[in-house]
Amino acid sequence: MSGALTMRVKAFLREADMPPSAFGRDVAGDPRLVTDLRNGREVRRKLAERIERYMTDWRADYAAGRVQRVGDRRRSRD
Repeated sequence: MSGALTMRVKAFLREADMPPSAFGRDVAGDPRLVTDLRNGREVRRKLAERIERYMTDWRADYAAGRVQRVGDRRRSRD
């Protein structure tokens, strides 16, 4: 499951233009979550469900105009 979850998270990060650290902080309070997933970290079912729910909720909120793409805060937006 972890490999498939990691691929879905990667696709979501591109879609949301969201830095991996922001995603990890929002989902689990862990800015290294995505890095750890990429390095083979196995997550328990409860965290996997929380990750999936976060992505689903974000997409619904984006479609409704309640959230915007985050973008990398380190880049200038000039």
